[in-house]
Amino acid sequence: MTELQVGKQAPLFEMDAVMPDKTFGKVSLKENIQQEKWTVLFFYPMDFTFVCPTEITAISDQYELFEDLDTEVIGVSTDTVYTHLAWINTDRTKNGLGQLKYPLAADHNHQVAKKYGVLVEEEGVALRGLFIISPEGQLQYQSIHHDNIGRDVDEVLRVLQALQTGGLCPANWRPGDETL
Repeated sequence: MTELQVGKQAPLFEMDAVMPDKTFGKVSLKENIQQEKWTVLFFYPMDFTFVCPTEITAISDQYELFEDLDTEVIGVSTDTVYTHLAWINTDRTKNGLGQLKYPLAADHNHQVAKKYGVLVEEEGVALRGLFIISPEGQLQYQSIHHDNIGRDVDEVLRVLQALQTGGLCPANWRPGDETL
């Protein structure tokens, strides 16, 4: 098996998902590449937990910014689409997700989490991993960290915008700043 590495091709995937309109569909990296879209693929441990809904809804609340950057966002856990839908149908005030603006994919066979190096096999869950993939399918960024810490959506957007400049971005670069 090829090791996942920034600068190399990202592993292709196709997964069942709950779409923003609450129907069941498919998400696919190959389709995003064909549409010349950037992809933000993020894994989270499981539905109906405590930290996960804070970041899933935070990404949804800023989804228009990802759209403006020609980027598809896909959230993934090892839960089923049925569990995803139940969580989406649960109000945010009751630790649910409510309406989301991007799909939640189900990696119930654990194959995608394994390919991306985030599967905790003993538990059958994914670590909190995030991957930014270029429209050509090249892995541009990866971050994997402890499950107790939610991601910073502004930082994900900053990194995505930095990658899209095509230039050299110094430390503390912000959108609108000069590149090197």
